[in-house]
Amino acid sequence: MILYYNREGIGDILIIYLKDGEKETFQTKGDVTRIFDETTNETLGFNISHASHFVKNELAGEVKADASLIEHLNQKLADEKLDYSLPETPKPLIVTGYVRDLKEHPNSDHMHVCHVECGEDTLQIVCGAPNIDQGQKVVVARLGALMPNGTIIRPTVLRGVASDGMICSARELALPNAPQKRGILVLDSATQIGQDFYALVAKKVRV
Repeated sequence: MILYYNREGIGDILIIYLKDGEKETFQTKGDVTRIFDETTNETLGFNISHASHFVKNELAGEVKADASLIEHLNQKLADEKLDYSLPETPKPLIVTGYVRDLKEHPNSDHMHVCHVECGEDTLQIVCGAPNIDQGQKVVVARLGALMPNGTIIRPTVLRGVASDGMICSARELALPNAPQKRGILVLDSATQIGQDFYALVAKKVRV
């Protein structure tokens, strides 16, 4: 789940992205527009108008959802009789991971097919970074993650091999003083896997 707000760029609207669909259509009730798949009726997201009543006006980008905001949003959905509840504790989508194994891509001379443990699950990710290696602790953007440059991570097929996420560089994570050369960010070997990466960074900064 991604929450995005940029009053100057798109108006006073909070965008809630849940997933992609094949054929999007819309249903508006009051301040809430539900986006759903016309074929399956599966909810794909919401647009909520007059969001400045509960979101800080100066925000521009991804909104971190705390319990109070989720409670408020779920009440708005209930008030409009929309049968959907946002998760109280959204699953972090940019997390620490462990490269359990990798092999050369069958159709590329520089990419590798990696299996990366991210806590509860293991993802197959195709990675072209020159410094990728088995046994590393890395940063993984799961499917649905919103990157700092505005890209949403979606399932893809790279030269015939499925890839369900991205192993990130410091530059892709918009970290201060990130190297501009190619290469993933390799974490300390003691890093626990499955953690919210940005929460981990914030914790280290506070310390």
